[in-house]
Amino acid sequence: MDLDKLERIIDTTVHKGEEEAEKSLRPHRFEDYTGQEEIKKNLKIFIEAAKKRSEPLDHLLFYGPPGLGKTTLAGIIANEMGVNIKITTGPAIERPGDIAAVLNNLSEGDVLFIDEIHRLNRQVEEILYPAMEDYAIDIMIGKGPAAKALRIDLPKFTLIGATTRVGMLSAPLRDRFGMVNHLEFYKEDELAGIALRSAKTLGVDIDEEGALEIARRSRGTPRLTNRLLKRCRDFATVMFDGKITKEAACYALNALKVDPCGLDVMDRRLLLTLMDTFGGGPVGLETLAASIGEDVGTVEDVCEPYLMQQGFLQRTPRGRVVTPKCLAYFHRSAPGSGDQITLE
Repeated sequence: MDLDKLERIIDTTVHKGEEEAEKSLRPHRFEDYTGQEEIKKNLKIFIEAAKKRSEPLDHLLFYGPPGLGKTTLAGIIANEMGVNIKITTGPAIERPGDIAAVLNNLSEGDVLFIDEIHRLNRQVEEILYPAMEDYAIDIMIGKGPAAKALRIDLPKFTLIGATTRVGMLSAPLRDRFGMVNHLEFYKEDELAGIALRSAKTLGVDIDEEGALEIARRSRGTPRLTNRLLKRCRDFATVMFDGKITKEAACYALNALKVDPCGLDVMDRRLLLTLMDTFGGGPVGLETLAASIGEDVGTVEDVCEPYLMQQGFLQRTPRGRVVTPKCLAYFHRSAPGSGDQITLE
């Protein structure tokens, strides 16, 4: 089996068929939600204040890498407010009439969650402006000189937007959010707690060392923690009497080519190509992507953020370069020397 050709297990996007399984593992209250402590603390205050005033919560924007819990937080907010939530995505709203229909079907206080909100087209955004500010939408009836503007009042609602690329949001839309929150990567102990909680929900036998090993290789992302937990469960069921210990987790994750730092085949290929083919850099993004046979967007949005956060890679005005930490990790005294690290 060539794992290099399969869908990346540490890809932070939702894989086909994972939606329902992911929903079952999501916490529904703040007390069950691990991590993002500053955001959680502020949200509790904002929600309590809004409930005391009998008003809807102000519009919220969450941004950060995929898999950190933006959708989960939106669901928790709706539960804590005691209202319904309507979930949609930017690409699914193609025409102004689509967003008008969604808004018109909301009830007082409801939460509208739009994932990938940076992918809304400009015509849809213009419908959202008065909806967010005045709780009303303007619809044009007729064409030409006989056209008339009709204003429709909406129930007061809360819009929660989520994006992985906040820089692509237009300034007028971004400025209409009362609260903007950046979700950070999780710490290992937080991810270990998530692994233990998810294991309990799934009925999986796991010890703390096994949970910590999964957390260590999860790239700071809860979605990956849950995915790796399920794969470790499979190996444990067949080879380790059903219990995920540190030994079982290490065996499973090494077999899946996820190394102790959370790097997979694509990450190692990128870094080794940069060291061996380009002398450690600098090299342009398009050249690097072509050299490893990957799409530029995949390299820039999926691989690089984690490699930079871990200190393996740097972006410079001249191109991408490896760091001394990367050379040490791959046992290189200089770019182009030594052998690739292996998983035993």
